[in-house]
Amino acid sequence: MVKKPSALPRSFLSLRRLLRRSISGRHYRRTTSATGARAAAPAQDKLKDRTVLVDVEGWLLRSPLSAFPYFMLVAVEAGSFLRGLLLLLVYPVLCLLALIGLDLRLEAMVMVSLFGLREREVARVSKAVLPKFFLEDVTMEGLEAFKKAGTVVAVTAAFPRVMVEGFLKEYLGVHAVVGREVAVAAGRYVGFLEEEHAGMERVGAFLEKMQETRSKGDGAVGLLGAVGRAVHHVDSRYCKETYVLSEVDKKAWQPLPRDKYPNKLVFHDGRLAFRPTFFAALAMYTFAPLGIILAALRCIAFGVLPYRVSVPLAAATGMRSRLVAGPSPDTSREKNEAGGRLYVCNHRTLLDPITVAAGLNKPVTAVTYSVSPVSELLAPIRTARLTRDRDEDRRRMEALLARGDLVVCPEGTTCREAYLLRFSPLFAELTGEVTPVALDTRVDMFYGTSTKPGAKWLDPFYFMMNSRPEYRVEFLERVATAPADGEAGGHGHSIQAANRVQRVLGEALGFELTGLTRKDKYMMLAGNEGVVSGGAK
Repeated sequence: MVKKPSALPRSFLSLRRLLRRSISGRHYRRTTSATGARAAAPAQDKLKDRTVLVDVEGWLLRSPLSAFPYFMLVAVEAGSFLRGLLLLLVYPVLCLLALIGLDLRLEAMVMVSLFGLREREVARVSKAVLPKFFLEDVTMEGLEAFKKAGTVVAVTAAFPRVMVEGFLKEYLGVHAVVGREVAVAAGRYVGFLEEEHAGMERVGAFLEKMQETRSKGDGAVGLLGAVGRAVHHVDSRYCKETYVLSEVDKKAWQPLPRDKYPNKLVFHDGRLAFRPTFFAALAMYTFAPLGIILAALRCIAFGVLPYRVSVPLAAATGMRSRLVAGPSPDTSREKNEAGGRLYVCNHRTLLDPITVAAGLNKPVTAVTYSVSPVSELLAPIRTARLTRDRDEDRRRMEALLARGDLVVCPEGTTCREAYLLRFSPLFAELTGEVTPVALDTRVDMFYGTSTKPGAKWLDPFYFMMNSRPEYRVEFLERVATAPADGEAGGHGHSIQAANRVQRVLGEALGFELTGLTRKDKYMMLAGNEGVVSGGAK
């Protein structure tokens, strides 16, 4: 009979565990696992001025298990629709491999989405496209928990750092973002993702530098998800206190309302107007051939047929144009002294002047700045290019207004969200009164605007590709722009008149007024002032 080895004394085992915890610093750690949504997050004052380590996928985002939509956005917006199709075809195979224990999804999605793309293009997409979709996925309770923290370090394991850094720093105020890097050669991504432990080592190195916090003795606090990842190992070494959020508790947390965004989302870019989950992306690619046919038919209808025919024909294909009851655009007043009426509208897409002409059921002239020559050639209405020289532009607009009705968009660029940009005051110097036109759009699949160079002439085509695009047009009461008796004219008065028209349109649309300009938009989204030689605005 073989004699079993005697077990070590319990006291010796306890001593060994105690020594191990002392060496690693784990004796500082206190883990809190909540049983309810309210108790899951610590009070804001508890984390005030402290260093907080946040698990992006486990704590902050509502749907961390599905990174596919974000990689699809990068593939389409930084690459092409063909690259997005390749990712769509590969993904089911990756899911099947995961079922047999070989989970290569993250590495494969990084390779398909980023391979060969320029660093600056991926950085542009991560800053201009992805934040909108990430913000829609942020939990309100998760963000509120570290709102008053002194230093916030965000850690991601499900995304490369380049995909989340712009969103976390620009819109959530995170101080540092640590994640896995993608190999780069000659300014282009090779597609290889570094090992997970390498990213976690950078987390530890960053926390070790927080000497000021450590000297206070309060230590760092970890906010983690329940799913075990390498971030838990880092937390156990560097955080004195940890809050672990269970999946049950997380389901009870609410999405972050738009009015609670730390920084307002006024501008964003990209073609896709929906979250491209696997099945949503599959539906888009299935619909795309029909969408191209619909767009061609709608463009031909508006370009060739009279409005009384083209509008009902477009409606038969699913395109809706709503003319909201208001003062009659033809009989609201007599023509001004210049001979035509001046219609001032907010800017949603390049189709705005065409929609105004359809609402009036008569021809108008639209002024443009740097619209592509292709768009001017295909436009079914008269267009006139301006020069951005104030005196010359004023002379041109006065001459156009003397010959007929004129449509201007004083914002100077399109804005997708419920905001109005600052109005250029030049239009207020042309006539004594203007007719504001409130415009709003609805799309279900593709945005009809873009800041990507070389693609602006496709904007109307993408808008027409939607299955049910909608334009809402409302002609408002005229607004006086001429100085009243006793008032001084000049540039100062025109600015006040432009602000008054902006306010009237904002009230009609329910949009928020801003002082942002065209230059602000392009500096934020494209890193330039929006003036491209021979290109589009």
